Amino acid sequence: MDAEERMKREAIIAACLEMNRSGLNQGTSGNISVRHGDGLLITPTAIAYEKLAPEDIVFLAMDGTATGRHRPSSEWRFHRDILASRPDAHAVVHAHPLACTTLAIMNREIPAVHYMIAAAGGPTIRVAPYAIYGSEDLSRNAVAALEGRLACLLEHHGMIAIGPSLPRTMWTAVEVETLAKQYLGCLQLGEVRLLSDAQIAAVVERFAGYGLQV
Repeated sequence: MDAEERMKREAIIAACLEMNRSGLNQGTSGNISVRHGDGLLITPTAIAYEKLAPEDIVFLAMDGTATGRHRPSSEWRFHRDILASRPDAHAVVHAHPLACTTLAIMNREIPAVHYMIAAAGGPTIRVAPYAIYGSEDLSRNAVAALEGRLACLLEHHGMIAIGPSLPRTMWTAVEVETLAKQYLGCLQLGEVRLLSDAQIAAVVERFAGYGLQV
């Protein structure tokens, strides 16, 4: 591998370790991919993040052919399909954070409880209908839920964030989990006050130069 590819592989491993260290994920239940050449680099299945070396990251062609010492994540299909359908996305982060997953279990989308929801591209963070992990149905549902958005929940499963770079996507994932925590807190206090679609649209317009710029 050349220096650029090694750097991408190392960045994926670092992001996986940070994902677990921060509480965004647990164990090996999450997975990360980054666009590379005519395919993508993705975490392997069932290997502890702290044991990963750059050579363990799998290259996946857009036809689903994997190259490397291990099998790709069981969720490789939605990583591939998201990157194929979203030329604006260069990284995909999937995790099972507690607040997002709680809302996903209850099939509750995240509404505009805070203006930071604009970081996900619109006034809501949708819930993709349940389908078994790794399936074409799950991939199809996730792609649809991400239309016009940079994040979604997966019913009875977890969350997905996408973005123009891996650092930016990790930043979005953290913001989405924070929004989920805020929404859960508001639900305990009674009727939740929301911002309007017009108010969020104004924030989305301003967000072009907001947040982590990498």
